[in-house]
Amino acid sequence: MKRLIAKNGWTLGLVALLIALFIFTRLIQPGFGASGLESLSRATLPFAFATAAMAVVVIAGGIDLSVASMMAVAGVTAAVLMDGASDAMAVPLVLLVLGIGLAMGALNGALIVMTRVPDIVVTLAMLFVWEGVALLILKAPGGAAVPWVREMIVGTVLFPWLPKAFVVLVIALAVVWVPIRRSNLGLSIYAIGSDERAAYRSGIAIGRTRIAAYAICGLFAAMGGLSLTLSTGNGEPIPGPYLMASVAAVVLGGVVLGGGRGALLGPIIAVFILRLVRMDLTLLSVDPNVTTIVEGSIMVAVVMLGGILAVRAGRVKTA
Repeated sequence: MKRLIAKNGWTLGLVALLIALFIFTRLIQPGFGASGLESLSRATLPFAFATAAMAVVVIAGGIDLSVASMMAVAGVTAAVLMDGASDAMAVPLVLLVLGIGLAMGALNGALIVMTRVPDIVVTLAMLFVWEGVALLILKAPGGAAVPWVREMIVGTVLFPWLPKAFVVLVIALAVVWVPIRRSNLGLSIYAIGSDERAAYRSGIAIGRTRIAAYAICGLFAAMGGLSLTLSTGNGEPIPGPYLMASVAAVVLGGVVLGGGRGALLGPIIAVFILRLVRMDLTLLSVDPNVTTIVEGSIMVAVVMLGGILAVRAGRVKTA
């Protein structure tokens, strides 16, 4: 038990912090209940998928600055294709959008591997490419979502305190990440993030593993864009504030920026913490501009702390 607690101490600390924030929310807003929890889960869903996308590439020792733009492409594609589509076409269209996300991520990874240009440079360039693609597909907010698919993330299921959005998040992450994490691919992703040279000497195909990590990132980004379209009912071609938020949640969730360490559970809990902080500031009637400053300051502080820890870990590893 002690070993388990020591191994998952950071995640347990995040859970305790989240519980404390929920208690604080009930204190400042006694009426916060099932409806508030449902709204929080639905608003958190795209951020959670963006964080999962970023976490995978960070674990692999990289970073993807185009996550928000890929979400925009997936979101507007879904909105355009679903506009006027029949209920029977909804599932094939969702699968098509997810496939597009997978392809976008794989292309990012392939460019990084083939050109050997640092991932931060390649994905920064692709950020503008995918943003342009989103604007070509839909120049202004529009389109629509198939009603029954949209209902999958709106409301609660089984119990009043169990939001559909949270259930969808858990199922999606479990279906995609759990099998990968327990496979050779998952081990390879952690290996190249921990020590690429040692992974190469162990016979791991570095290039293919890196492309696979970015492809998974694109898949999660597509889920995020799709969830945003389902939540709002239309497509938004302009990327939302998901890049910095995802990096902050990844670092706060215990994933080391240098790669090789971390999981998805901690970052997902961190997303709910950051979203709940924003909700509490809104409930306290804090000026929206001040709320943005506070939220941004928290993100910057978390990312800077993660960077410092990564540098120190690198020094220790080098020594």
